[in-house]
Amino acid sequence: MAYLNKVMLMGNLGKDAEVRMTQNNKKRVSFSLATTRRFRNPNTGEMQDDTAWHSIVAWDKLAERIEKLGIKKGTPLYVEGRVSYRQWSDPATGQKHNVTEILMDNFEFLAPRHSSSYSGESNDMPAEFGSSTPPPPSANDPDEQLPF
Repeated sequence: MAYLNKVMLMGNLGKDAEVRMTQNNKKRVSFSLATTRRFRNPNTGEMQDDTAWHSIVAWDKLAERIEKLGIKKGTPLYVEGRVSYRQWSDPATGQKHNVTEILMDNFEFLAPRHSSSYSGESNDMPAEFGSSTPPPPSANDPDEQLPF
């Protein structure tokens, strides 16, 4: 039997990426990613947001790439990775802590919410690291309109 541990998230960075070196001299980058689900409240009929916060961790070459890009709070990002659970004890109190993290394997920049497409001209996102997904077709472009 095959097993699968795969996570795909699209959201915004909740804080600037934090770079650290481990005792074994491995680079580790971490940041929080917010994903928001919008739904209609069945009791009031009003639209509501439910935001989930995810702890994202990248290692080694991927961590170096993120550090070089200097991604900042608010950056829209697509993240692929796997769920990791770990436990650690606080040396001062002996209290055990459980941590759930997404170990990132890949990422892509997304177009900001307020824009319809990403041109690669923003200072926040270099063109060579922009999303490889083409922007949606324009309703005003007759070549992009399909007859069905």
